[in-house]
Amino acid sequence: MVLSRAGNGICHQVHLERFGKPGKTLIGSDSHTPTCGALGMIAIGAGGLDVAQAMAGEPFYLTCPFVVKINLTGRLQPWVSAKDVILKVLEIFTTKGNVGTVFEYGGEGIASLSVPERATITNMGAECGVTTSVFPSDEQTRKFLRLQQREADFIPLQAAEDAVYARTVNIDLSQLEPLTAKPHSPENIGTVRGMNEIAVDQVCLGSCTNSSYKDLATVAAILKGRVAHPEVSFILAPGSRQVLDNLARDGYLASLIASGARLMENACGFCIGNSQSPKSGSVSLRTSNRNFLGRSGTMDANVYLVSPETAAAAVITGRFTDPRELPMEYPQVTMPERLIIDDSMILRPHKTGAEVEIYRGPNIGAPPANSPLPDTISGAATIKVGDKITTDHIIPAGARMKYRSNIPRYSDFVFENVDATFAKRAMELKNAGRHNIIVAGLSYGQGSSREHAAICPMYLGVRAVIAKSLERIHAANLINFGILPLTFIDEKDYDAVNEGDELEIAGTTAAIREGNNLTVHNKTRGTSFAVNCLLSSRQKQMILAGGALNIRTQQ
Repeated sequence: MVLSRAGNGICHQVHLERFGKPGKTLIGSDSHTPTCGALGMIAIGAGGLDVAQAMAGEPFYLTCPFVVKINLTGRLQPWVSAKDVILKVLEIFTTKGNVGTVFEYGGEGIASLSVPERATITNMGAECGVTTSVFPSDEQTRKFLRLQQREADFIPLQAAEDAVYARTVNIDLSQLEPLTAKPHSPENIGTVRGMNEIAVDQVCLGSCTNSSYKDLATVAAILKGRVAHPEVSFILAPGSRQVLDNLARDGYLASLIASGARLMENACGFCIGNSQSPKSGSVSLRTSNRNFLGRSGTMDANVYLVSPETAAAAVITGRFTDPRELPMEYPQVTMPERLIIDDSMILRPHKTGAEVEIYRGPNIGAPPANSPLPDTISGAATIKVGDKITTDHIIPAGARMKYRSNIPRYSDFVFENVDATFAKRAMELKNAGRHNIIVAGLSYGQGSSREHAAICPMYLGVRAVIAKSLERIHAANLINFGILPLTFIDEKDYDAVNEGDELEIAGTTAAIREGNNLTVHNKTRGTSFAVNCLLSSRQKQMILAGGALNIRTQQ
């Protein structure tokens, strides 16, 4: 195990640059781990507890996915970039209905896409909810690894000629145009030319999605000799120290700063709402991967996701501008023949564990334990939410994340941006010896792998989530912390439950052991409905014990 020190860069980009190898498997405790699929890796996001167990030598469990082939043909036109490719994919597949799916990219069009461009595409495949996205390992892969002084890690990998796919989709790169994801979802796709009259207050360039050397150098070339519009706050956050070092050496950083860019740390920062929250009611253009309501740190801000080229155009004009309208030739930025590579901020393990001391401040506590699953879950539908509820809806990031090691305090903010009374009401119900049940629509638990979206509800006494459908990572996190993940057999039953209804689920232990459906009794309405509880043998054991941590303490 190695440690990449704070300031060295976002883990996905650092791993891509310094550690990723074609043909290898990677799991990481962040939903954007699939970034490394750009190298021909099977890179999968997971909950932190699943990753911790894997690091301890335990297997990682995954349902065999369906594979969707995305054939890319043609070549991107000037001013159109990889960000526009993945936004087109999001337009086709949306953010729901893709659980248990892998995107495999192929076709003659991939030959023109560099590894950093591919990484933009695989990174944002996470917004579709797929298990991962993967490109072949080819000459572009070799070229990237050679530049990283790691050519020995290259192996060629291609799909078998007789490979069978669940679905095949064709995208002609030459027909794409600059696109944007409109508020407040990455699937809300529109054309940039359709946004031309919208004034822009803030432009944030960077994050793990679009902060490669070529991305930022291209923006620097577009902005050379120009100054940011007086109404635009221009933010720059390189994805890694390597990118920053090389931009500085080659003069691009000076150009960006001269244009008015405000240099931020090589970190998630603005993407997760930890810095540069836009002003109230403003329009923010970002090259990052998510624009969920409130994620920026400002509830009434309008955040649009765009390419670096579109971001640069807005910096100049102060409004949404199709970059093809700029009075200049598209700058052809080439990669340098040699990169500055400095791994001094990557710390290797100590020879013995005795040399390591873990520091914990008074605000850092152990994760709370859950109790074994009761045979009867009896309580209330404490909250009823709609479709596409993200983990940001469940437990906010931004300024609240400072409490992430203090579960009792962090739990005060569960569903804060949906219903600020939830945490208080849930704790009152728990203290009264009753259970909390969450009722949800389609695709519950989208977005971040943030396991606090399961830990904090568990702390508040949530024993079950009943949804039309659940996203993969969040469902796994619920099981890990002893919350029963249930789905409506008949989605119409969702309409027959109101927030506050008294619900009872009896005979849970026998039904789970035997793999039977469960019946939810709505005592308020005098009705009942059936729900699925699809669990593996291992997951049944965890749910009955009250979570994976309880299993560990029993061993």
